Amino acid sequence: MREQTSSFEVARTVRELTEMVGSRVRKAYQPHYEQVVLRMSKKGFPNRDLVIVRGKRVYYSSRDRPMPPNPSQFAMVLRKHLGNSRFIGVSQSGFDRVMSLEFEHGRGKMSLVIELFRDGNVLLLDEDGVIIQPLTHATYASRTLKKGVPYVPPPPSLDPRTLDRDKLDEILEGSDSDLIRTVASRLNIGRVYGSAVCSKAGLAEEQLASSLDKGEREILLSSVLSMMDELEKGDRCILWVDDATSLEKWQSLQENIGDESPGGAVLVSPIWLDNMEDSPFIELESLSNALDGVFGEHDSAAFIRREEEKLVEEGTSQKQSQAKLERRATQQKRAIDGFLQKAVISQELGKSIQENWEHVNSIIMQFNKAISESNWQEVSDMSQEVGWIGGVDAKKRTIVAYLPDGDGEPGTSVTLEVDKTVHQNAQRYFETGRIQKDKAAGAEIALKKTIETQTREEKKAAKDAAGGRLRSIKRSRRFWFEKHRWAILSDGRMIVGGRDAKGNDAIVKKHLGSKDLYIHADLHGAPSCALKVREGIELRESPSDNVPDGVCSLQITQNLEGPEEGRDLPDSILREASQIAVCWSRAWGSGGAAATAFYVRPSQVSKTTESGESLGRGSFVVRGQRHWYRDLSLEIGIGMGVVNGVPLPVIGTADTISKSFGRWARITPGREKKENVANSISKATGLSQDDVLSSLPPGGCSIEDHGLLRR
Repeated sequence: MREQTSSFEVARTVRELTEMVGSRVRKAYQPHYEQVVLRMSKKGFPNRDLVIVRGKRVYYSSRDRPMPPNPSQFAMVLRKHLGNSRFIGVSQSGFDRVMSLEFEHGRGKMSLVIELFRDGNVLLLDEDGVIIQPLTHATYASRTLKKGVPYVPPPPSLDPRTLDRDKLDEILEGSDSDLIRTVASRLNIGRVYGSAVCSKAGLAEEQLASSLDKGEREILLSSVLSMMDELEKGDRCILWVDDATSLEKWQSLQENIGDESPGGAVLVSPIWLDNMEDSPFIELESLSNALDGVFGEHDSAAFIRREEEKLVEEGTSQKQSQAKLERRATQQKRAIDGFLQKAVISQELGKSIQENWEHVNSIIMQFNKAISESNWQEVSDMSQEVGWIGGVDAKKRTIVAYLPDGDGEPGTSVTLEVDKTVHQNAQRYFETGRIQKDKAAGAEIALKKTIETQTREEKKAAKDAAGGRLRSIKRSRRFWFEKHRWAILSDGRMIVGGRDAKGNDAIVKKHLGSKDLYIHADLHGAPSCALKVREGIELRESPSDNVPDGVCSLQITQNLEGPEEGRDLPDSILREASQIAVCWSRAWGSGGAAATAFYVRPSQVSKTTESGESLGRGSFVVRGQRHWYRDLSLEIGIGMGVVNGVPLPVIGTADTISKSFGRWARITPGREKKENVANSISKATGLSQDDVLSSLPPGGCSIEDHGLLRR
């Protein structure tokens, strides 16, 4: 499937975006370096996201879209300047792959220019067309895109909507290429639409463009203008697929095209293409719907992909660290060789000065005599004619002198301080040699430490790779459910429970929706639990290649399918949730093998007591009929997952976890301290020990490994 947007798609996107005129920008996000999202709302309509994938496509979507908790610098700039602004218009630059979105607010007007050619760019401009902030700084032959510079659009290309016969003749006669290349590039319609034009006109693509006769040129012009007219006036979008099976999937999901991508897409076009008439196709109501159907699932997981890429970056950083140590060791070896070489040279020069005592003493005496009778500048000028002196530095009061070689001619050069004796000058070279030897000894100690660190890092990397460990990510924020006990059920739904009295209050007051269910173990002090009907964690159908084998890639969702009311959920799901609830209670450490729990509707849970009674913090009154589950087994499963790109331990029933996670373990009540169990899991998986500890039931544990603790 071609990802790059053509000018045809840009033209249709501009038309479709006019429907959003009047919307207000609520938030701006950058879930991935390649993607910018504007969340927009319009009175009487649900919120929609304007998705901009750099250099590829622009469309609007209503999908669930995980967003980063901390905005990027570019997103911050967009929020500052576009926050609560009104979308007032959109236009295309000629027939190029450039569109401009216009916004206004109390401070004036702003433009967001989207370039969809090459690597693409997104630029925020002020009212005068000056760039406030580009997504990426770039420099081209005719323009520069950076902050504070007036925006210059790319050089305009031919607009085929204004094509006439004279211009067509000029293009064809000036071409020495075949027809398809000439039409695609010179008419500015691209190869896909160029092939469609040739097919529509009944002309062979491989014939020379200049060889077309008068009648063929007329037909070619008519075909181009016909396509342009359909683009301007048409409102359909055609999606071609590769086979009948893919077509059936698309047809079955046409009503809810944004749920998932059926796959098999070959080409999306806002107009009919004659050369594709033999391929199966489906008509969709808009280009945005088509792009969202084909790419939406991938694009909506941009933030998760970015976080999962960080997992590899952690491993890559480990490799980079090893490479850095390797470079450091090489540099230290070179430094040692250099220090030793300088030490030898300095010592040899000191010996040479001593061996040529009379010669050196004579030069120093004569030079000092000349200085006493004149000045440094005059002596420096005169010394240029003396063969035994190579230079004079008045500031440092030194001279470069030559020692005699075997033939008595000037040979080795040495630097002499004229205020010191021959012995002192020789001693200075010996001292320099000693310092260089000391440096070499220090560098050898540093090299030894570097090699030890390198060996240690290599062993650790090999051990982590063999054990399939993930490195925990440092986070400024945690998911809302991590403040509480949480687990997933077999259908992806989530159950959350309080960790203490304060947590119980929060569960009921903040997280227990009117259609959810309240679940409680039949034990005093058990946590209040909420079974969420719509919120949960679902398995990603297209996990990133960055996630190791046996580790699940998961995505948080707030739109799970199924019954509207929690009480209409299957009995198996309700039993699973009840089992989790009893595992979080003190039944876990009581020594029993089973326990009982019940569920009720939220309306049956209250803080209101009978006259004369009172309730402590975290306690509630449950009135009305209760639905009981008895003989619930005390065991849970723990798996290794990546939730929205974050490595986390995932809890559920053993049956649920075993079916989805390649690496998991069964946890039952036991005598081993849960701190020790958490430590062993953390070491084996790389997960944060605090995360693992908080996921375990309250009491001693016994672990039955099914690949989670593999070494």
